[in-house]
Amino acid sequence: MMSADTSTAKVPPQRPSSPAAAPAPGRAPRSLGSRFSGAATPWLLLAPTMAVLAVVLGYPLVRLAVLSFQNFGQSQLWGFQPTEWLGFDNFSTVLSDSVFWDVVVRTIVFTVGAVGFTMVFGLLIAMLLIRVSGWVKTLMNIALVASWAMPIVVAVTVFKWMFDTDYGVVNWLLTKVGLDFDRHNWFIDSTQGFTIIMALVVWGAVPFVAITLHAGLTQVPKELEEAARMDGAGAFKVFRYVTIPVLKPIIVMLATLSVIWDMGVFAQVFLMRGGHPEPEYQLLTTYSYDKAFVVNDYSMGSAIALLTVLLLLGVIAVYMRQMLKIGEVE
Repeated sequence: MMSADTSTAKVPPQRPSSPAAAPAPGRAPRSLGSRFSGAATPWLLLAPTMAVLAVVLGYPLVRLAVLSFQNFGQSQLWGFQPTEWLGFDNFSTVLSDSVFWDVVVRTIVFTVGAVGFTMVFGLLIAMLLIRVSGWVKTLMNIALVASWAMPIVVAVTVFKWMFDTDYGVVNWLLTKVGLDFDRHNWFIDSTQGFTIIMALVVWGAVPFVAITLHAGLTQVPKELEEAARMDGAGAFKVFRYVTIPVLKPIIVMLATLSVIWDMGVFAQVFLMRGGHPEPEYQLLTTYSYDKAFVVNDYSMGSAIALLTVLLLLGVIAVYMRQMLKIGEVE
């Protein structure tokens, strides 16, 4: 016992050396080559994807921008006349056309309505999924995925049959309850027609929003909701001050994606109007298509499409700003 005490007093405790002074045991210092290869690995992994994006998206976008500054019609396409550079003349013509601004306003109103209904119905279905039993939730998820996976052509056919003038089930049901909808044509009035097209777009978009918001609702801490209830908050205040803040990043992401998708709606309008949308049914996408491939003025159609791209880039900039603000708060 005495010898042990003596040896402990004579040997001072060893101070651990700093990590900067000596490498950690078992870990060799990284050479310059290994550090360079480590930094280059992410870029090497991204390179195939970036190359495909450059070919699939980059070239068409550059070609679109070039055409928008030229005079390019069928004569130039077949080589009968040379291509001329017009500068900003195409954009001046488009921006001074009142029809174009009518189409822009119609597109924005349609997008706001479609996104609003999509988010509301998606949130309601997501909240319903949280509260139903397991087998009901499974059936609802199957129905949502089935409607989401349905091809647009099939969905348009179903909606055209439902609202058909002579054999539509909607007209039949409304007539049965005493309303005068016998042989009613929903597409004579563009407001009614766009309501049906909007319902088709919302019907196809709600499943993705509902399933995503349901996944977000499962991540809301139950402790926060219970604490809010113990403080006297009702169901609405718990939803307003607890659930919505937690879901805000997901809602912002879904709303932005819905804006981008709904501003690019083409097939639903094109197919519902039999491939020839009337002037009162034109959105930016169909209007650009008509100018380019019906009137055969490819440069004017390219100018309208490029302006549409710029509008979408503005939406993406707002989305990125919101996401950065959310990241700073968190």
